[in-house]
Amino acid sequence: MTDQEPDDKMDFQMEFHSDTEETDSKMSEDHENHNSNADLGEDQTTHLNQEANESNTTNTKKKTINEYELAEDGSTCEEKKKLEMIKSQELLIRMNLNEKHKEKMKISDVLQITSHSLHWKEPCPEKDLVETFLQRILMVDYRARYITPEEDSSSSEHTHLNTGDEEDNDDFADFLLKTESLDSETHKCPVHPMDVQLAVFHCSDHFLKQLIVIKLAQCQYALPLLVPNPFTGEIEFPLWTFRQIRKSWKTTVLLEDTSIEISQTQAMSEAQTPMVAFFRLGLVSSSKSQLMNSLINEKHHTFFHRHCPGSSTNRLLMDGVVEIAWFCPSGKETDYFSDCVAFCNLHGDAETNKQQLEILTEMSSVNVVLMSNPEKAAYNKILQKLFRDSKPLICLLSEDKSGISVFKNGKYRIGLKDRNQADIAKNLRTTIKECLSKSLSTFRLEDLNKPEFITKDEDDPECERGKEAAVKIMSLLKGNEVSKLKERFLPCQGKLWHAWCEMNKDLHRLHGDNLEDQKAAKQKRMKQIREEQHKHRLSGLMEQFISSLFCLGENERLFYLKWIGILLDKRTSDDLSELYGKYNEKWKAVLDLKKKHDKSYQMKEEQKKLEAISEKLNAATFGLEHILREMGQIYESFISVPKPKERSKEKTFTSLPKLAAELLKSGHPLELMDGDAAHVPLIWVSAVLDELVKILGDQRVFVLSVLGIQSSGKSTMLNAMFGLQFAVSAGRCTRGAFMQLVRVSEEMKEELKFHYILVVDTEGLRALELAGKSTRHHDNELATFVVGLGNLTLINIFGENPAEMQDILQIVVQAFLRMKKVRLNPRCMFVHQNVGDITAGEKNMEGRRRLQEKLDEMTKLAAKEEDSEADCFSDVIEFNVQDDVYYFAQLWEGSPPMAPPNPSYSRNVQDLKRAIFKKATLSSGLTLSQFKSRISDLWNALINENFVFSFKNTLEIAVYRKLENEFGKWTWTIRSAMLTIEENLYNRIENEKLLEIKENDFYSPMKKTKEEVDKSMKGFFEKDKDKDILIQWRARCEMKITDLYKDLIRNTKQNVNEVIQQQQTRETFELQSTQKKYDTKLFNLSKNLALKLKGETTDEEVLKNEFDKLWDRWVSEMTRDTPPERTFHFWKDAVQILSLSNELASVCERKSLLHYKQIDRRADYYPYISKLRRQKFIHYVPGMNQLSFEENKLVRTLAINVIRETEGLIKKICTKITRLGYKDSYIQEITDQVKKRVEHHQSENQRFKFNKQFTLDLCLHVCELMDQRFTESHKQFRDANDPRVYLSKKKPQYYSVFKNYCRGATTTKVFGELICSNLRESILQAVYNKTAIDLASQIRSNMPEFNGNRSNLEKHILQCLAEEEDFEKYREYIHNPRQHFEHFITEKVNKYITEEKNTVLNLFKESLKEKGQRVRNAVHTVTEEVKTSCGDAHMWLRSFTRSLTEEMSLKEITFTDHKDIKDFDFLQQLVSDGLTDMMSELEENFKDVKDIKMEKFRKKPDEILIEHLCKCCWVQCPFCKAICTNTIEKHDGDHSVPFHRVDGINGWHYRGTTNLCSSFCTTLVQSDTSFYPGHDTDVSVPYKSYRTAGGVYATWSITPDNSLLVYWKWFVCRFQTELEKYYEKIFEGYGEIPRDWRRFTKEQAIESLDEYI
Repeated sequence: MTDQEPDDKMDFQMEFHSDTEETDSKMSEDHENHNSNADLGEDQTTHLNQEANESNTTNTKKKTINEYELAEDGSTCEEKKKLEMIKSQELLIRMNLNEKHKEKMKISDVLQITSHSLHWKEPCPEKDLVETFLQRILMVDYRARYITPEEDSSSSEHTHLNTGDEEDNDDFADFLLKTESLDSETHKCPVHPMDVQLAVFHCSDHFLKQLIVIKLAQCQYALPLLVPNPFTGEIEFPLWTFRQIRKSWKTTVLLEDTSIEISQTQAMSEAQTPMVAFFRLGLVSSSKSQLMNSLINEKHHTFFHRHCPGSSTNRLLMDGVVEIAWFCPSGKETDYFSDCVAFCNLHGDAETNKQQLEILTEMSSVNVVLMSNPEKAAYNKILQKLFRDSKPLICLLSEDKSGISVFKNGKYRIGLKDRNQADIAKNLRTTIKECLSKSLSTFRLEDLNKPEFITKDEDDPECERGKEAAVKIMSLLKGNEVSKLKERFLPCQGKLWHAWCEMNKDLHRLHGDNLEDQKAAKQKRMKQIREEQHKHRLSGLMEQFISSLFCLGENERLFYLKWIGILLDKRTSDDLSELYGKYNEKWKAVLDLKKKHDKSYQMKEEQKKLEAISEKLNAATFGLEHILREMGQIYESFISVPKPKERSKEKTFTSLPKLAAELLKSGHPLELMDGDAAHVPLIWVSAVLDELVKILGDQRVFVLSVLGIQSSGKSTMLNAMFGLQFAVSAGRCTRGAFMQLVRVSEEMKEELKFHYILVVDTEGLRALELAGKSTRHHDNELATFVVGLGNLTLINIFGENPAEMQDILQIVVQAFLRMKKVRLNPRCMFVHQNVGDITAGEKNMEGRRRLQEKLDEMTKLAAKEEDSEADCFSDVIEFNVQDDVYYFAQLWEGSPPMAPPNPSYSRNVQDLKRAIFKKATLSSGLTLSQFKSRISDLWNALINENFVFSFKNTLEIAVYRKLENEFGKWTWTIRSAMLTIEENLYNRIENEKLLEIKENDFYSPMKKTKEEVDKSMKGFFEKDKDKDILIQWRARCEMKITDLYKDLIRNTKQNVNEVIQQQQTRETFELQSTQKKYDTKLFNLSKNLALKLKGETTDEEVLKNEFDKLWDRWVSEMTRDTPPERTFHFWKDAVQILSLSNELASVCERKSLLHYKQIDRRADYYPYISKLRRQKFIHYVPGMNQLSFEENKLVRTLAINVIRETEGLIKKICTKITRLGYKDSYIQEITDQVKKRVEHHQSENQRFKFNKQFTLDLCLHVCELMDQRFTESHKQFRDANDPRVYLSKKKPQYYSVFKNYCRGATTTKVFGELICSNLRESILQAVYNKTAIDLASQIRSNMPEFNGNRSNLEKHILQCLAEEEDFEKYREYIHNPRQHFEHFITEKVNKYITEEKNTVLNLFKESLKEKGQRVRNAVHTVTEEVKTSCGDAHMWLRSFTRSLTEEMSLKEITFTDHKDIKDFDFLQQLVSDGLTDMMSELEENFKDVKDIKMEKFRKKPDEILIEHLCKCCWVQCPFCKAICTNTIEKHDGDHSVPFHRVDGINGWHYRGTTNLCSSFCTTLVQSDTSFYPGHDTDVSVPYKSYRTAGGVYATWSITPDNSLLVYWKWFVCRFQTELEKYYEKIFEGYGEIPRDWRRFTKEQAIESLDEYI
């Protein structure tokens, strides 16, 4: 195409012959241009402007003549084709399709969400024509053909004339003059609408072509049947595109004076119908396509014609195209034809498209030819051939004024000139009907096969391979009844799967007694069903199906699946049609009886018959979705039944989810809920989603679901919105739920924050009603499931029936209310379909008001049912009735089957789509793995009768566990930093004699650590992939970290200031005040003795003997006034103190009985009770009464709490004893605390009164805890404060002074050695203190027990308990878990030190090396400083001490000869050498772990870990004693635990019996049984509503769990005797242990822990 000459004029001139000039002069502006390069989009006229032609430039005329000559000359035909190809290429370039002709467009490219797809842009630029056309046609908007292109600024619909001075000239003379044509050099012709459609068609792959044709068929448009390729010239027959087009029609047949209506639904590629072929010869003034439309549907442009919007003379691609459309009768008298008739339309002149003409005339039943000049030789020849043919022929003559003329052998002639269009249509219709009644020939698309003329798309090798594989599948079905196909070829999903589903639901709804026996029996039966499923293995059909999926390529696989669906529909459609006919007839009969309120026997019989037909329908329904469902069941049975490895089969089975995931990725729907079984195959769906994550990554998806009444157009709406084709087999509504992925384009990912839309289509509410079944429970389940899955749910309301509205709204509101209660926050939008006048604003406002009122009313009703306080719908969910309610026009523009979709409906869909994505921008959706968890959580809760009660958000739980791990790291970072600061402060107290520590002394050094933790927290909460879930805990977590930070500072400050106070108190002791005097005196005595003996002897032994003799005398003299060491007898003091309030004999007796040792673990506390009060009566012991289980638990809890409280007090007092020494008053202080605590408990709890033995035994138990710790602490005090001990420690130091002076050593050498001697103990203690912190960090990092949250620690404790099989330890763990945890931590730390001795010793050595280096650095720095300042030894010593103030605690050095020291370099050398020797000597302390002295740790590693790990929640389940696993103490929300225990472990038993309970509380809460919250109440509470019991029951979340829970089953069997002895009850009767439990081994029990924790 050139800008100089418009195509329409060029082609018009080129085509005309001399013998048609007369006709030319007669032709009106509408005359049709038949030239192949100027295809006018139906039989479109040329719209030529004669004046414009005459005014064309000379160059243009020359070019036109040349082209005319080219057309006339057959030898230049190739050049003509080349010219046409160039124009076609230019057209593709204009529409941005030049790259797509070879690299075809795919469905995935077209369906992805782009910014363009969210906007309804018209007019649109040429570059957007294709995208806009596709967007609109996929939305089933027939106006897609009428898109207005955006005009260039240089073009205009009007020609503006410049006539000079407007005031002076009279324009009338020019008004009628010829002016330059619009088609000037500067004007660019708009792209013809049909060129857009054909260009898209040519540039699409097979699957997109098929989708486009399906959508064109839905728009009631004619479909391309024969399509010339503009680049190769081949005529293409796109049979594949017709394969999924099905049409329905009704015919009325008269039988014995009775009219019978017959309904048919057929695949149009296989339908045998008469075919009427239309074509024209030459140019005609009438529009053939318009005439055809009047025969089929007068109100719709089935065939595009010259008078359609956007039509122009510049079409390029339509010439030679044959389109087909079908008339489908509705069975009414107004039908134009009584049966289905195909109409074919050849575009362009038939004389120039002879191949298409030959194919049509051969296949047609009736031929209709339109012409104006039948006398032309070429036309005459064609007409003669048609006239001689036996088929009816109708000639339409555009220049003939006559009516119908009938000739022999079914030949008709009808004149068109000057006749009314309606009359012509009526005549033509009558004639065609008459012809069809005589013609017996029929037409079928599949039979169209002219390989010499056409290429068929199904001959594509990939399509052929796909079909070949599908035909193999179908061959297996031959000779089988349709109703038996599923039973034979898909055995896993039939009765077996349905039985398993029923059993699974029963498992979650237990009734009666011996629940665990029932549960075990049901689980066993479920396993047997799985085994039976597995025995079927792969049927021949499934083996063939799966092997084909494995071996076919990507496109071949898609062809294969499509072919299977097509062939299966073909196989089953006849049987289904017959059954549907019977079903409808029976359904009407039942409805009639219902209207009469008939409850007779007849009604029941009719109902049974209806159900029987429904079952037959279900059996006969056999589609691709059933084969894929079978795949899922094969996989589930394989996973559920452990078998010996069969490598050949195993790979096949384990690869099934990957196959399904690949199909889902390619756009195929995945069945989420089996509609026949009303069950979610969780194992299969989870496995497929896991594989999808592997393929795509854990992408974010926005889940859009839809909910509404059956057959209300939900699937239609979703398909229109996203261009999808949700899998529904022939004539059936959606069953269950299907999900499909829609990709988000790269450009939109940033804006939308997710990568895919996951669309969930569901079966309708009240679907089961069609089978005569109750629907309410099923509908509630489905609504809850769908609403819970969706980030946004579309509530689809059809029509304006108030009763139907009320039904759906009540179900929907209840579903959203449940979501609110389980803290899920989906959004919703209401779509009100099939509304009469959606433009009436007042009516819409009224409708919205009524909807709001109805929603509020339903909310109040649902709130009562769900035990909620919501008053209006906005209390339940964020909802705005103005923005969240959409009204849709009715879907059809007229009456089906010939009615096209209403374009207003498509516009409504687009508006809704835009609103959906506006809301979607506010959500980041879910990751695929989160979506998987959500499915599991919702379904597991739904199969229990109480959804809210049963819902467990595993995703939230997993994310919270992850937060707990991070929280543990943050708290450890702060705690370990604070321990280091605390250690430094202790050293400063010792060295600087500080008077007070202020808070700033903590905040400054901790500032950096706190900032690092805050930064880490911020990053975690803001960048983690689960940040949307984490946000709910962020504020609380930050507050907890801040509280911990402040608490640590406050407590450490308190501890440090107590040490300062004790330091000051110690200084009043004689030793503290005389130490310096001792040191001075000993130094001088040693020096003087050395000077006296100097020169007399050098013998080492003699010198040592002399020193020893005098040393003993010196010590005796110095300690002459020191009182003798007091003997420490803890138990003597304790007995004495306890006898003050008890008889001495009684104290001694209770101590010797040793009962006190078990006071926190007893099963029966009856001997400790002196008075028992029950239900207003006081019962006196002995003998008459036993304590109930609850009462024993109450006493035990008191004992445990008192012991725990006193442990803290003991710890504080031990610190005092270490610094101030032991006093018996400390025992008094602690025992008094115990007594007060017991008295306080009794004052608040009047139920029973303790005797004296209880308080005494409790005090004795606490005294036992004090004994060892007080003894150790007092020893530390004595070592630090007894002068004799002090002086004995000083002996080596002063012997060294003595020896050096004897040998004539310099003062500097003596001073240097004295410094080294003093440093020895300080360095050693500093090493211990630092290593404690480092060792705790290392253990926490290296030991899996401590490297995680509290749940992880508990798992290892349970493993250890099982391995040891020690019931006493189990008893401690069950009844006093905190104490057991602490013991466990201590044992594990000690074990680590023993087993990892090299690692631990290296840690000590590294600390030693580090401290030694610090001292060396200090010596060097101080020496340089003193030399620079010309200081003396005093200055050197002060600076040295100050530089190590925070590193270690330094003893004061006594030295009297400071002034003699001048050579500080020598001193440095001496200290460094001495330090080297000392370090070697100290290293000997760490050669073996046995050398490690645990008492030297200021704070032991296990104590550090206990403080860190045990500062958490310790609340226990009121039923089974399981410990809340929350890492955070005083956490928000309910207490919870990954898995519970058998209640009998905690002593629960059946009232009035001695039978211990053998059920898990997670089983009991899903049963119909009850419990008594207190021993003294007669009011029982159903387990299902256990929270209503109040107290601790209300604070626990116990959700149903049907896991095997092997560990506690093994425990109960292994320790049955011990438990029965401990509780003095038995596992019998109602509490009998199921036999199945005894098969579990210890190894299985330990392995099972990994499944739950």
